[in-house]
Amino acid sequence: MIGMEETLSTDLIYIFAYFLGGMAFAVGPFVIVHLLAARGTRNYANKTDQFIECGMDPIGDAWIRYSAVYYLYALVFVAFAVDVLFLIPVALVYNRITEFVIRDFVEMLIFVGILSLVIVYAWKKGIFEWKRRQTTPNS
Repeated sequence: MIGMEETLSTDLIYIFAYFLGGMAFAVGPFVIVHLLAARGTRNYANKTDQFIECGMDPIGDAWIRYSAVYYLYALVFVAFAVDVLFLIPVALVYNRITEFVIRDFVEMLIFVGILSLVIVYAWKKGIFEWKRRQTTPNS
């Protein structure tokens, strides 16, 4: 019985160590960001204390709104990144001699066809057209 109690306590130590490691990975980034984050905003009326000196004066505020079209464009990009992640391994294995060559080719065509429909749908909706808002001067 003594050997079983030692094994149980050793297992509990491992479980506790994994728990602490998991908590460190979960909470650690928040603590690091809190310690390294800027503590306030700066007024750039005096341009000598800018964070980045690139030779040009900053124009406007850094916090701007992006159009929803930007996010839709990003989602289409992610869809095709997943497409590439799928097609590269399939293309590498496709050259092997198997009995299901036609079936595999048809499955690839169906997959690429569905993703092509995504592009056609986005094109019809006008997602790929970047329309700039016209600002009128306040006079």
